[in-house]
Amino acid sequence: MTDSLTRSVTIYTDGACLGNPGPGGYGVVLLSGGKRKELAGGYRLTTNNRMELMAAIAGLEALKAPARVRLYSDSRYLVDSFNRGDARRWQANGWMRGRKQSAQNVDLWERLLELCAKHQVEMVWVEGHAGDPENERCDRLSNQAARKPHLPPDVAYENGETRESANALF
Repeated sequence: MTDSLTRSVTIYTDGACLGNPGPGGYGVVLLSGGKRKELAGGYRLTTNNRMELMAAIAGLEALKAPARVRLYSDSRYLVDSFNRGDARRWQANGWMRGRKQSAQNVDLWERLLELCAKHQVEMVWVEGHAGDPENERCDRLSNQAARKPHLPPDVAYENGETRESANALF
């Protein structure tokens, strides 16, 4: 990433699942230059970890140009796997966590890592349900999204395609 990034963006994210698996939703708050944008979406059958990843993806996809991003999440799965380099290591090892254990949510990790390559991303863990107003807002957005009727399918999850690389050759 170059030093030419002049835009700084703060993104708060959260994912929710009503049952795990079950209907799920994600919520995002983007803050930059005095502007605020909120995003939310959901799926009829998914997992909490997938919604945590989708929240980060939706936030980064909303950016129109490369930026310095501080992304806050209460998901240890997301923040720790990114910050420790686990996700990049899984990718480098053909999406294997070890000799016999496949990484999960490969389809979403691939999307997230590709987006992070376009931006200078710092992920920060924030304690959930601890009074942070933006985290609490994301929690409400994600739960509202999960409760909406007629949610679309999380196609990769429902088809059992979350452990294979989306770029794999047939």
